[in-house]
Amino acid sequence: MKILQIIFIILGVTVVIWVLRGFGVLSFIPGGILWLLLLSAAATGIYGIVKDRWRRS
Repeated sequence: MKILQIIFIILGVTVVIWVLRGFGVLSFIPGGILWLLLLSAAATGIYGIVKDRWRRS
């Protein structure tokens, strides 16, 4: 699975949870979980950039 696909999957899950939390369906999920999902997407992107640069060297 490519890094870009993983980033979009994580961001997609984050958006779905955020919307459902806004409607009150998943109101029991704390906001910290949303931050963890966003940070994991960012960390995956950074990892993909670093991995790509290591491969080219």
